[in-house]
Amino acid sequence: MGGSKILFRSGVQAIQPHGSPLLVIGQLKHLRAADFNLVKPKFGGKVTKDVWSEGISRLKGTVADSVSLYLNSVLVASLPDKVSRHNTPSRSHSISKILKSFSGCRNVLILCERKDVYPSGCAVGRCLPTFSMKTEGSFTEENVTVEFLVEEGDGMVALEMGEEDLNLLQDSCCGIQLTARLLDTPCNLMNTMNFLDEILKVKEDLSSFGVTCTVIKGEELRTRGFGGIYGVGRAAEHPPVLAILSFNPKKPQRTVAWVGKGIVYDTGGLSIKSKTAMPGMKHDCGGAAAVLGAFSVAVKSGFKDTLHGIFCLAENSVGPLATRPDDIHTLYSGKTVEINNTDAEGRLVLADGVVYASRDLKADIIVDIATLTGAQGIATGRYHASHLTNSEEWEIKTALAGRNSGDLSFPAVYCPELQFPEFKSKVADMKNSVKNRDNAQPSCAGLFINAHLGFDFPGTWLHIDMANPSAEDERGTGYGVTLLNCLFGDSSESKILQHLAPTTDSNKMC
Repeated sequence: MGGSKILFRSGVQAIQPHGSPLLVIGQLKHLRAADFNLVKPKFGGKVTKDVWSEGISRLKGTVADSVSLYLNSVLVASLPDKVSRHNTPSRSHSISKILKSFSGCRNVLILCERKDVYPSGCAVGRCLPTFSMKTEGSFTEENVTVEFLVEEGDGMVALEMGEEDLNLLQDSCCGIQLTARLLDTPCNLMNTMNFLDEILKVKEDLSSFGVTCTVIKGEELRTRGFGGIYGVGRAAEHPPVLAILSFNPKKPQRTVAWVGKGIVYDTGGLSIKSKTAMPGMKHDCGGAAAVLGAFSVAVKSGFKDTLHGIFCLAENSVGPLATRPDDIHTLYSGKTVEINNTDAEGRLVLADGVVYASRDLKADIIVDIATLTGAQGIATGRYHASHLTNSEEWEIKTALAGRNSGDLSFPAVYCPELQFPEFKSKVADMKNSVKNRDNAQPSCAGLFINAHLGFDFPGTWLHIDMANPSAEDERGTGYGVTLLNCLFGDSSESKILQHLAPTTDSNKMC
């Protein structure tokens, strides 16, 4: 294990005495607007005003570009000038890519608009993973410091941040790194019991906030009617688990539940994946990992509503007890499901989770988040999740929260009357996989979960399929931590998150 810890600092301080490499990054207009005397302390006497000006003049604004001002010790990188309306104005993905290419930089100075400080800072967390089992060339423990210059009038000023804002950035990057680590850790080290240990560690870390944990596992799941989670995980060495972290503040206005798919490994079950499709399935716990990282940030940032993090943990394994195609399971909703594809297991565990959120926890707003379908990447690509909801208001808000946070998401078609018939069964209430795979698969998969809540569910239900953006280049990205916290920014005491909370005015970009 190893990896860098990210430290956010207020103002602009002189570069560290040991002379760690410095990366200055921002849009070209911000780099040009920065007074040299403002950035001079970072250079340790290595860069003159003329060198700075010459370097900036060589950068292109049309694409991400970079120039060295002093060997490999001082680097300046420009972000693309333009982004489309479905991208994040923070250009956080470009920030992460540039940082990955200059991985030795231990001091980062970001130039941006004030509204982009949070997603820009969190972009640093996305490119500094903490899991490694290498015996040579392992990660260093050296800290990475991050500071900001922000736009003010026609120039740039050093961003002075209070303890609350610094803590939010710090906690968010820790949450992102935790989420990524859970995805990166293989199942022999991160089985359901190990994942439960991680949940209990977060519960202990949040003990001063009064967070409690409920655990239902193994045979108790069967006896209490959780046929989805139990049926998926019963063949594995380690038992399936439903774990719930609960935070109950004073005078809440609503009850929110975040439900995460936590398939610690997905062989596909008896509908087994191929030798090329199975590697990487340690990432199938991305939804539960995102909920854990986001829950920690939300509580520490002063969440004002009741919040439950629900973790549906199982290993979809092969063995004598494995679910067979043609088996029929009764889920926690009471509805029966004919299994026609054991590799469509995530929707089974999530169906149990969302019904528990509604029936037992009386949640007003239920968000399930999951690495659910490969078709998500076909529908909305590598960077945008696909979200589906029974609320037009929340459909708009989720897309806006994606752009504000840097965790992008785009709406899927919500039309149960045309899509849910794909699950028709002659012997049960429904099948678990569609008849026609050409009929909006990401939407259909989400509607299976919705069907167990009931299409007449009076509260808000939101499904986020983040199969592709949860990982990149064989590494977890920490997707979901900033999205959930910005989406529920109006429930936070953090001024930054409140400002980033989306409104239903689609013309407004916070």
